[in-house]
Amino acid sequence: MISAKKSFGQHFLIDATACARIAELATTPPGGAVVEIGPGTGALTARLLERASRVVALERDRDLLPVLTRTFDAAIAEGRLALRETDAARHDWRAELDDAPRPRVVAGNVPYNITGRLLERATEVADAVDRVVFLVQREVAERVAATAGGDAYGALSVFVQAAFEVEIARRIGPGAFRPPPRVDSAVLVLTPHATPRAAETDSFRALVKAAFGQRRKTLRNAWASVLPRDLLAALAHDSGIDLDRRGETLSVEEFARASTLLERAAGQVGRP
Repeated sequence: MISAKKSFGQHFLIDATACARIAELATTPPGGAVVEIGPGTGALTARLLERASRVVALERDRDLLPVLTRTFDAAIAEGRLALRETDAARHDWRAELDDAPRPRVVAGNVPYNITGRLLERATEVADAVDRVVFLVQREVAERVAATAGGDAYGALSVFVQAAFEVEIARRIGPGAFRPPPRVDSAVLVLTPHATPRAAETDSFRALVKAAFGQRRKTLRNAWASVLPRDLLAALAHDSGIDLDRRGETLSVEEFARASTLLERAAGQVGRP
């Protein structure tokens, strides 16, 4: 029996019902292509192969590759499954989906220790996918889905919601995994907006990160690290954003409006 590695944040998904539900969420309608993050011992992979035309499984743990190869030798021979020994956080997902049949999906039981980075990667390819279905810690799912003004709302909420419609589709208990984690998990379904709620520019990232850097700070103090005082005052006036508010009260659209004005001002300053 293959043992999970703590260094990789592994908790193998073994519950058949959970696997079937995640596969259904990822591959509806049936067909299309799936990039699977961290196939582990292949429980979810098997369900994806029942519904998808092609699966590309990204696995960093080389000890698991022989197990997966033996288990899915027929699917590999038929060209329906490709195994990649690679770090999913660095791999080119877009290249795996180019010219692939639709729906084009990224899915998987995401390793806990790189969840944030993988969600960031998902936002980078939002224009190339039809859906992202990730099994993550429940707390992370709730942060991603949180609305402005709530305690869980933060930079992660803003960045993901700028690119995607967010749904928590299912909650899954520790018993669905081997070894069982100490926390509950949840299935996140991310569907790209037809038009992103905000462009993730350098200005947008800077304003969001500064606003949530210290949650108790007002925007007047939080954004002082990003903007000189005169530009900050002009930004507040033009955007209609009260600088006595805190970052967690701003919607995605308000961050977008502020970043657009900041870029416009920077462009005017740079003109001869």
